[in-house]
Amino acid sequence: MSGAEAVNDWLDPAERGSRATLVQFSSAFCQPCRATRRTLAEVSAMVEGVRHVEYDAEDHLALVCALDIRSTPTVLVLDADGREVRRAAGQPRRVDVIAALGEAVA
Repeated sequence: MSGAEAVNDWLDPAERGSRATLVQFSSAFCQPCRATRRTLAEVSAMVEGVRHVEYDAEDHLALVCALDIRSTPTVLVLDADGREVRRAAGQPRRVDVIAALGEAVA
């Protein structure tokens, strides 16, 4: 199973953005995860058709393994079809998230 297939199997179509989806994998006591959540929420609110979805890595171990998520936070930027356009491990910079979205919606 490819990464895109794994996300599409788990990601409810109602949760997916019409233009792009920011998928965040977090863990409970991860300080950078909280900052990432704020950044992704802000960016997704700025761009029409973009959704932010967050998964707790511990609660979704099969998906974490299928997508080879190795640390939290990890962010996947998906295009409208659910294909992974870009991936970032660690706390992403706002400008990098915006650039990745530009690639995903192009």
